[in-house]
Amino acid sequence: MAQKSPTANSPQKRVEFIIDVMTKHVHRYVNRGLFEKDKITFMLMICFKILITAKKLTSADVGMFLKSGAG
Repeated sequence: MAQKSPTANSPQKRVEFIIDVMTKHVHRYVNRGLFEKDKITFMLMICFKILITAKKLTSADVGMFLKSGAG
């Protein structure tokens, strides 16, 4: 964990940098412990959470994606 997040002038930008670096560290750490067949599912879960947090996707959108095709 020698890599640090870049510095920023505003606290809000600094928090964004820290969140970005922590997301990458968590992804790398968890990905090491997963079986190959589970890695894509984990990446999809992380992508959905990032998009929901960024308000580019809603929980209803994710639900529709996951349930589509189920009869």
